[in-house]
Amino acid sequence: MSAKIIWSKIDEAPALATYSLLPIVNAFTKAANVEVVTSDISLAGRVLASQGLAEDELAKLGEVVLQEDGNIIKLPNVSASVGQLKDCIAELQGQGYKIPSYPENPINDDEKDIQAKYSVCLGSAVNPVLREGNSDRRAAVAVKNFAKKNPHKLRAFSENSKSYVAHMEGKGDFYGNEKSVTLSKDQKVTIALNGKELKTINALNGEILDGTFMSVSALKAFYKKTITDAKANGVLWSLHLKATMMKISDPIMFGYGFVAFFEDVFAKHADTFKELKVNPNQGMSDLEKKIKGHPKEAEIKADFLAVLESDSPKLAMVDSDKGTTNFNASNDIIIDASMPVVVREGGKQWDRTGAACECVAVIPDSTYGMFHAEMVADCVKHGQYDVTTMGTMQNIGLMAQKAEEYGSHPTTFELSEAGTVTVTSEDGAVLMSFECEAGDIWRMSRCKDIPIKDWVRLTVERTRLENIPAVFWLDENRAHDAQVIKKVKTYLKDFDTTGLDISFMDITAATRFTNTRSRQGLNTIAVTGNVLRDHLTDMYPILELGTSAKMLSIVPLLAGGGLYETGAGGSAPKHVEQFLNEGHLRWDSLGEFLALAESLRFLGQKHNDAKITAITTALDVANNAYLDNSKEPGRKAGEPDNKASHFFVAQYWAKALAEGNNTELAAKFAPIAQALIDNEATIMTELLAVEGKPQNIGGYFHPNDELATKAMRPSATLNNIINNI
Repeated sequence: MSAKIIWSKIDEAPALATYSLLPIVNAFTKAANVEVVTSDISLAGRVLASQGLAEDELAKLGEVVLQEDGNIIKLPNVSASVGQLKDCIAELQGQGYKIPSYPENPINDDEKDIQAKYSVCLGSAVNPVLREGNSDRRAAVAVKNFAKKNPHKLRAFSENSKSYVAHMEGKGDFYGNEKSVTLSKDQKVTIALNGKELKTINALNGEILDGTFMSVSALKAFYKKTITDAKANGVLWSLHLKATMMKISDPIMFGYGFVAFFEDVFAKHADTFKELKVNPNQGMSDLEKKIKGHPKEAEIKADFLAVLESDSPKLAMVDSDKGTTNFNASNDIIIDASMPVVVREGGKQWDRTGAACECVAVIPDSTYGMFHAEMVADCVKHGQYDVTTMGTMQNIGLMAQKAEEYGSHPTTFELSEAGTVTVTSEDGAVLMSFECEAGDIWRMSRCKDIPIKDWVRLTVERTRLENIPAVFWLDENRAHDAQVIKKVKTYLKDFDTTGLDISFMDITAATRFTNTRSRQGLNTIAVTGNVLRDHLTDMYPILELGTSAKMLSIVPLLAGGGLYETGAGGSAPKHVEQFLNEGHLRWDSLGEFLALAESLRFLGQKHNDAKITAITTALDVANNAYLDNSKEPGRKAGEPDNKASHFFVAQYWAKALAEGNNTELAAKFAPIAQALIDNEATIMTELLAVEGKPQNIGGYFHPNDELATKAMRPSATLNNIINNI
């Protein structure tokens, strides 16, 4: 019997780590007749595929997740902003690929066609295709115990801390304007603005459709108030959005925030910015490129600097050392990465001098702003968490079949004129209608019936296994949630819930309940929708474990297969920068180790295969030894890095196999284990020899495989042992 695991080839730090780890994985798994193959779904790979210069591997994986034996290990990929897409295209052009530049403002049909082809590479392009199942995210027991014994640093909140979260309230934001319906039959549904069709979709019986909009006038007023309040309260001002995943709505909101903070500069130079086609949605980095060489360049830069140096509220910095502000680029302020840092740092962010300052975290949409507001308020009231005693948050996330907001990209529109947006059934009945202004951001999100049923099943299953409370984070005052609550309560009747503690709470109450239990050392299952799942499964793991990359993320696919995700990659760009400068990769591959174990476990159970089971059991032992012996990468050059962590997992894995119950595998790996133990000093010397030295891998988005392999496999001794297994 042979089995196959597909390992995604992706971007940045985890992609670099793959050059070192995958040869080890293949050497071990082939002993159990498991083949591990790669599939290129990196941003560069998707760009080339969009232009017909490479196979569309993402589309192929979209077919694999619909197969009963589909088995994919998905590493974190870039959800590209326009700026990242343009940088990737430029790099590929520099490597000799004949591809067109991205036209930001297409002026003819050819440019519109080019933009449309590239648009499939923007934002959350990968996850909606692969996530044909709901999410089971939790910290492995060994990982949680390790964090308690080896606590990372959480900075205390100041007594009488002034830090807080500001979000919109009342009508105006997506939460306040939302309407929702559940369909009673399969049908075509049309979205129109003043009678002109924007989009027609094929909707299904039992599907929940949501319509809502962000009022731009309300958004502007909100930004203006938060800036005024920040100045009055003496706190740093920072904006938190998710322009990578919400690739249409959030870049627009980012742009309005940029203009609001530097209102006088944009007004003064309006004609110049119009002439140069400056788009605030792309941030300061793009603006600086547009004004470069212009006669007013120095004046414009001086005006921006004057605002930063004035008595306006201080602006949070992405990188104080480089002078990179909160408005550098929309992809720099990913909320589920940035807000955990605010909490971790005691409610503070950094100003231009590098000083940590109390802040107002500005999150326009209250749908998710309420969660972050309660997280900060809880710490202001009760103080920082204690990593050594705090409980854990597990998450069951509704995300199958493009559920909820992440599937809204094809049905999100920046309205070209004021008027009425209607959502109409195929028989002409108006299901929902909205009175909007020109420029408002209107969107529809969808949630099919089958994913909700599976979500309930998975919740009951995990609650029974864990024997802890599970809370559906559903707000009866939110239109969408009210529809979901009806379905969940109906489907819960299909399962035996005797003795289970399953409840429903709104976002604020659920956050407060989870945090109270966590402070008592108790564990809770949070059952949430798709986007909120992202917020929670970064926030809590970063507080509990130090990083969300150590979170176990399993997606039992609806068709019967499995998708195993390896954690978040929000810090990956800084890791790459350090690696290129110093040859040190501090990316921790624990997420990959854990995902591989679960992927192999699935195969062993599915095929009742003794060898695969033995390989899996040994990897579990290796993963525990990795934690127990603190072999995670050091942060500084000169310390053992990611490459060394792979070596130690290989050593522990081989040793566990040599000592295991499968005699064939024990005989095969006993000499391997001994060789890895005997040559440890030599291997570590070879691995550390490259520390502190700049590395050339031939590209950021599209590395040269030969150069990257050379950089990530510098130990000839280790390579020889692995290659000869």
